[in-house]
Amino acid sequence: MSTPKSDSKWSIDLVNENDLADLLPLLRAYCEFYNQTEQIPLTDDDALMSVSRALIANPKHEGIQLLARDSKDRTAVGFATVFWSWSTLQGGRLAVMNDLYVKEGYRGQGVADLLISECARQAREHGDRCLTWQTSVDNKRAQTVYNRSGAFKSDRWLNYSLKL
Repeated sequence: MSTPKSDSKWSIDLVNENDLADLLPLLRAYCEFYNQTEQIPLTDDDALMSVSRALIANPKHEGIQLLARDSKDRTAVGFATVFWSWSTLQGGRLAVMNDLYVKEGYRGQGVADLLISECARQAREHGDRCLTWQTSVDNKRAQTVYNRSGAFKSDRWLNYSLKL
């Protein structure tokens, strides 16, 4: 368990098999958000669960998912997914925060900040040199969170995606 201070309103834990029922609705909402804003096709629940199970099965080599919960009633309120990779330019391991999502009613309460902080802590522990992520150019709310995280915003790179 990777919970912040014991007096925190939120807890952040590594996802395990017992968390999947609480995680799935958050994954679905995340996908629906990007379907609506970026027209990214929806992924079915089985595919989403296969990603989570692959991470649970091999966190050292594949990556991790973190689940944010209300410390009192254990309601799942957000998640982050980190994949391990490599960077030639960094000269070592790289952590990619592929997903970060907080349920609408819980935004603006510091949950995203805690998730980013825990992603960074887990990446340092894994031996990564850098934690990186991207967001839509139109997702201004996420950019506000990311700008206060201390991360460097790059205007140097364009992202491309080739559907296989």
